[in-house]
Amino acid sequence: MISNRALHQWISEMEQLCRPDQIVWIDGSEEQKKELEREAIATGEMIGMDQKKWPDCIYHRTAVNDVARTEQLTYICTSKKEDAGPTNNWMEPAEGYRRAGEYFRGAMEGRTMYVIPFSMGPPGSPFSKIGIELTDSIYVVLNMLIMTHSGRKILEQLGDSDDFTRGLHSKADLDPERRLILHFPEDNTIWSVGSGYGGNVLLGKKCLSLRLASWFGRNEGWLAEHMLIMGIEDPEGRVDYIAAAFPSACGKTNLAMLVPPEHFRKQGYKVWTVGDDIAWIRAGEDGRLWAINPETGFFGVVPGTNSRSNPNALASIRRNTIFTNVLLTGNGDIWWEDGEGDPPATGIAWDGRPWKPGLTDEAGKPIPGAHPNSRFTVPVVQCPTISAEWDNPRGVPLSAIVLGGRRSRLAPLVYETFSWRHGVYTGATMASEITAAQYGKQGKVRRDPMAMLPFCGYNMADYFDHWLEFGKDLENPPKVFHVNWFKKDHAGHYIWPGFGDNLRVLNWIVKRTREEAGTVRTPIGFVPAKGEIDLNGLEISAEQIAELFAVDPGDWQKELDDHRRFFEQFGERLPRGIAEEHRAMQERLALERAGSR
Repeated sequence: MISNRALHQWISEMEQLCRPDQIVWIDGSEEQKKELEREAIATGEMIGMDQKKWPDCIYHRTAVNDVARTEQLTYICTSKKEDAGPTNNWMEPAEGYRRAGEYFRGAMEGRTMYVIPFSMGPPGSPFSKIGIELTDSIYVVLNMLIMTHSGRKILEQLGDSDDFTRGLHSKADLDPERRLILHFPEDNTIWSVGSGYGGNVLLGKKCLSLRLASWFGRNEGWLAEHMLIMGIEDPEGRVDYIAAAFPSACGKTNLAMLVPPEHFRKQGYKVWTVGDDIAWIRAGEDGRLWAINPETGFFGVVPGTNSRSNPNALASIRRNTIFTNVLLTGNGDIWWEDGEGDPPATGIAWDGRPWKPGLTDEAGKPIPGAHPNSRFTVPVVQCPTISAEWDNPRGVPLSAIVLGGRRSRLAPLVYETFSWRHGVYTGATMASEITAAQYGKQGKVRRDPMAMLPFCGYNMADYFDHWLEFGKDLENPPKVFHVNWFKKDHAGHYIWPGFGDNLRVLNWIVKRTREEAGTVRTPIGFVPAKGEIDLNGLEISAEQIAELFAVDPGDWQKELDDHRRFFEQFGERLPRGIAEEHRAMQERLALERAGSR
C-alpha cells in the first residue's frame, strides 16, 4: 500500500518476532469492515446481534480475567527511573523489550497480523499524531475503525516520514501472568501483550493519547489531558467551550452529553458535545487555549446508562455499536443493569454462563448479567448533541477549565480558583472518596491529580511544573474552577440533584469567565454570591444552599495536611510554585480561623 521504508522495515521486524500466517492492511473501507465482522462471527471472536433491534451492532465477550485496565502491569519504560516518577510503574527499556519479546515470540502463529494506520486528531491538523498498530485481534481493528481516523488516507498523510507511533499488540494466550502494557516514550513505541480488553489494547486511546502524548506535550509545549470538552450555547447564540477533568465514577460522559433542564431549554440554552474523555490543548495565536478531541468515537461504560442519566448516550448506541460484556439474550438482544426496562427472563451473562434475575453468589450477593465495566464503542457523530466543531483541525477555544471530585463533606458545589497557579495546585490535589462497594474502604480519599494519575507518561512532579510553565506566557488563560456534585447532608443524602441541573453551575462558570456574576471570597477560592446561581424550578432550601457552599477551615486544614503528605513522595522535584501555593493556602486558612474566634 505504501513505499515508506521505515514502516516496512519495522513491520518486517515485528513479523519475524510474532510469526503470523499472513498480514492484512486495513484500508478503512466499509467493505473490508463488513468482511472482518463476518469473519469474527464465523470464528466466534464476536457474536451477531438482532439486526432489527440493533442495526449494524455486534457483540464481544472478553476473557473473564481480562475485563479492565491492568494498571499494575502497565509500565513507563524510560532510561532513567526518576523520569517515570513515583506514581508510575517503571521498567528499563531493554528489559521491557526483552520480557515482552518473550511473550510476543511466535504469538501470532496461526493468526493474521492486521496493520492499522491511524491518526489521533483530524489528518493534517497541527494537533494530530499518526500511529500504526499491529494486532492479531479483529475486535481491536473494528474498535480502532470507530475510535480513530484510520486506513489508507492516513498512510497517504504519513508519506515517507518515520515520525509515527509504533504500536504492537497480541492477545497471545491471554494469560495474566504473561501480560504487559509497555510504553517507551523515548522510542515513540507501545507494546501490549496478553490482553484483549479495550483500555489495554486500543493503543491510540490511553496509551498514545495520554501516556505518550503527555510526554510529547511536555517536550513540544502543549497539554494532553484526561478531559471532556463541551460547548454551552446561551440564548444569544454565544458558545463557550470548557474542558473538564474528573476521576472515574464522577459522570464525565454524562456531563459531556448533558441535557439542559426544562427551565434552561425554554430560554434557548443548548449543550454541544466535543469529546467525553481526552483533550489535546495548545496555545493559539490569539493568546487563548484551543483544544481538540483526538478521538472519533466514545468507549463508554454501559451499566447505569439510561434515559435519566444520559439519554443522548442511549440514543447514540442504537446502531453501529460494538457492545462488550453486557448480558446477551438467546434472540440477539442485550440488557444491562440500571438501564432501560426489566431484565429478560433468561440470558447469557458477560462471563458466558446462563443467567436469570435473582441469581446470587455463595455470599448472597446478586450476580450481575452485565459486567460493571461493560462497554459500548460508538462513533461520536451518532451523538445527538455532537458539536459541528468536534473535528475542526484548529480545535475550539477554551473559556474555562473545570476540575472535580467526589467529596461528601469537604468541597463546595463550585469555586473559582484565584489564579492559573492556584488552579494548577487545585488540579494537583484533586481527589475522590471511594466507595465500599467498589474499592473496600468507604470514605477513603484517593488523590488523582488532573484525573491523570494512571495516565501521566512521566514524573508527575514534572507534569505539575509543565502546567505551571505552560500558563506563564498565556495572554488570555482560561479561568480554572472546581466542582463537586456529590456533597451530602448530615443524613447522608446528596444535596445537589446533579444530571441536567449541573448546567446551572456551568452557566455561572461561563458568566464568571465574562465577569458577569458575583462571588464571595473564601480561603480556597471564590464561591457564588447569594442568588447568582439560577435555582428556578428546584426544590432546595436556603439551609441546603448554605451547606452546599460552606467552607470549613478546620476540615480544609486536615485536607491541607494530606496534600503535604501526598507531595512528599516527589521530594525536591516538586515545583516551587506548588509549595508556595500550599503555604499561601495555609496562611489563608490561619487568617480565617483567627477571624472567626
